[in-house]
Amino acid sequence: MDVILIPGFWLDASSWQEVTPLLEEAGHRVHPLTLPGLESVDADRSGIGLRDHIGAVVDVVDRLEGEVVLVGHSGGGAIAHGVADARPDRIARVVYVDAGPQAEGDPINDELPVVDGEIPLPDWSDFEEADLVDLDDELRAAFRARAVPEPTGVAHDGIELHDDRRYDVPITIIACEFPSSALTAWIAAGSPFTRELAKVTHVDYVDLPTGHWPQFTKPVQLGQAIAAAIG
Repeated sequence: MDVILIPGFWLDASSWQEVTPLLEEAGHRVHPLTLPGLESVDADRSGIGLRDHIGAVVDVVDRLEGEVVLVGHSGGGAIAHGVADARPDRIARVVYVDAGPQAEGDPINDELPVVDGEIPLPDWSDFEEADLVDLDDELRAAFRARAVPEPTGVAHDGIELHDDRRYDVPITIIACEFPSSALTAWIAAGSPFTRELAKVTHVDYVDLPTGHWPQFTKPVQLGQAIAAAIG
């Protein structure tokens, strides 16, 4: 199976480097991506929006043959959902890593501080404690050293969705910060946060308790969980 790995904010393809070998050992062809504007700190990010990132992944899907699996971490989950909407007949499964499907019109995160027209990795004090579980000082330093500012449009643009067949694409949510029981409780309560997730026909949940960046804090367990989700 072709597996496309979509990184979250501030990260490029190398953020999957400890996860990729586990998926390859399971027999998959793995495609970790670097999205437009995330090539380097000096890359031109002006004018890049969420539609550009979704389109970049759609282009990869179109170059491959047969069905593919999308894996989206954090903000990459919204991008994966946009791709499933654009190519519902090509996506065998979407695996959301501490993420979930985004509802029509919602931005990924329009509250992150913008500096000089882009969004640099904020200070650790700006994150919730749940985000930072297991992310020790060494991992934080390595993360910050590799971080690339996120294009503002990717975080602020509302997602555009058009094809209800996206709800028939099976998904797996790997829950890290919050247990899957919290997600199902929010669905039952009609939370706006999970209103798109509530419409998906087939959802599997996997609990991997750690912070928001399991590809750094628990890469082996994450790789095993993704491989198991693909089957």
